[in-house]
Amino acid sequence: MCDLLMEVLMEVPLGFGGELRRLRESANMTLEKVSKEVSCSKGHLSKIERGDKKPTQALARRCDAFFSTGGRLAGMLSTSTATDTGRGQGRREVLVTGVGSLVAGALGGQERGLWEGGAALPPASLFHDQLQQMRTLGQAGAPTALLASLGSQVTMIIRLATHCLGGPRSELLVIASRFAEYAGWMAQEAGRGVDALDWTAQAVELAQAGGDTELADYALVRRALIALYDNDARKTVELAEQAQRGRVRPRIRGLATQRAAQGHALAGDERACLNELDRARALLALDEDRNDGPVLGPTHVPDLVSMVTGWCLHDLGRHREAAEILDRECRRIPSHAVRTRVRYGLRRALSHSASGEIEHACEVAGELLMLTDLAPSATIRTEVRRLDRELGRFHSHPAVRELRPGLAYAMADH
Repeated sequence: MCDLLMEVLMEVPLGFGGELRRLRESANMTLEKVSKEVSCSKGHLSKIERGDKKPTQALARRCDAFFSTGGRLAGMLSTSTATDTGRGQGRREVLVTGVGSLVAGALGGQERGLWEGGAALPPASLFHDQLQQMRTLGQAGAPTALLASLGSQVTMIIRLATHCLGGPRSELLVIASRFAEYAGWMAQEAGRGVDALDWTAQAVELAQAGGDTELADYALVRRALIALYDNDARKTVELAEQAQRGRVRPRIRGLATQRAAQGHALAGDERACLNELDRARALLALDEDRNDGPVLGPTHVPDLVSMVTGWCLHDLGRHREAAEILDRECRRIPSHAVRTRVRYGLRRALSHSASGEIEHACEVAGELLMLTDLAPSATIRTEVRRLDRELGRFHSHPAVRELRPGLAYAMADH
C-alpha cells in the first residue's frame, strides 16, 4: 500500500494473542475457520495467538471487523508505540491505531467538539471537487504516485472528523470513505491486489462509521471486478449477487447487475448475461438525477451499460456485434480519460481481431499502445496480454509482426 498506510510489524503487547484466542474460542471457531476469514494462514495465526509472531495492523483490523470488536485489537497494538513522537505523528496515529480505533478514540478525547456544529469546516463540495480532480489525474498517471496523495487526503479528513460532532462528522467520514475506495481502485491498477482489498475494507469501515451502509455492498462489486480479471466467472457472479441483496440505491444495484452480466458472459451464459444487462440499464436510469456526493463507480464512460454490453458480447463469441458497439462507445469517451480509452479500446481491438479484421485491429491497438506509458495499469496489461494471444494466431501477418514489439513493451511492468 502507499507509504502513508504501509503495513508495518510492531511489538505485540502482552495479551494480544490471548485476547484473539479468547474471541475465537468464545465464538466456537477453529483456527482454520478464522484464518480463512481474515486472510491469514492457520500456522501464522496460531503463532500470533501464542505470542511467537507479530501481527500487522492490517490483520488486527481484519480481526476487529470479523469479531466486531470496535477496533479493540488494533488499539491494543497501538499501546506499544505510545512513546512515538516527533515529525509525522499524525501519520503514525492513523498507521498505528487503524481507522476504526482512531475515530473511536479521538471522538472521546479532550478535543471533542473543537469544531462542534461544523462552523469552521471546509464545505463538503471542496472535498468532492478534490476527489473528482484526483480521479481525473488518475486517468493519465501512475497509480502508485496517486496512492500517496489519496492516503494523505484520507488521513486529513479523518482528523477533521475526529474533532467535530453530529452531521458534519458523519459527512466527513463518508467523504473519507470515497477517497479510500478510489485508493482501492488505484491499488488494483498498480497490481497490488491485497492492498486493493485492504483499502476497500477501510472504505467500508469509514462509511459505516459515518452512517453509510451502502458502501459495503459496493465493496462487493469491487471485489467482483477483481474476480473478473482473475477469470473467475462463478465468484464474479456470486459477489455481484450478494451486492444486490441489501436495500441499496439503484446505482449500486445497477453496477452490481452489470458486473453479474460480465460474469455470466465469461461463463458463456448468454441468456443470463443479456437479462442482467437489461436490468442494469433500468436500475442505472433510476439513479441518473441524483447529485448528493461523489459518484461510486465509473465516471468517464457516457453509457456504461452499452460499453459493458460490447465487452460481454465479445466474451460470448459475438465479436462483430461487440466491435460495432465498442467502436461507437469508445468514440464517446472524453479525450482526457486516457486509462478508460485504452482499457476499452483494447477490448475493441480484440473484438475486431476475433472477427477477422486483423489490420483494423492492429491499427486501433497501435494508437492505444502509444498511450500506455501515460496510464500504466495492471488491468490494461491484462487486456494487452489477451490481445497478444489473439493476434498470435496471425503471427505471420505483416501488421501483427509490426505491432508485436509494442505489445511486448506494453505487457512489461515498468
